[in-house]
Amino acid sequence: MKFLCQVWFESAEIAKISEEEGRKLTQDSIDNDNRLRDSGHLIVANALREPQTAKTVRVRRGETAVTDGPFAEIKEHLGGFVLIEARDMKEATEIAATFPVARYGMIEVRAAFDIRFPDE
Repeated sequence: MKFLCQVWFESAEIAKISEEEGRKLTQDSIDNDNRLRDSGHLIVANALREPQTAKTVRVRRGETAVTDGPFAEIKEHLGGFVLIEARDMKEATEIAATFPVARYGMIEVRAAFDIRFPDE
């Protein structure tokens, strides 16, 4: 089964880490990703830029609107995602607990599924 692990940070808290802590967190995350890739659990992992660099796209009545940043003021922001392969939710949460970024935020784990038409 595939599971999406969303990495959430409290914006104010993650801003407090030092440059040295940031470098260590990055290296620890790379090492953990490599370990999970070698074990066959990691499908893809990506960090995301800060929320203020985002664009929000809406289509209403055929009209597209693009605005800067997230839609609402937020105390937490999505900092990255990891798509993993695991037997079940128990194994998926055990894997998520190994993510070094969990020390600075939280990991939301959700089962993913393929959308298919009945005749496929």
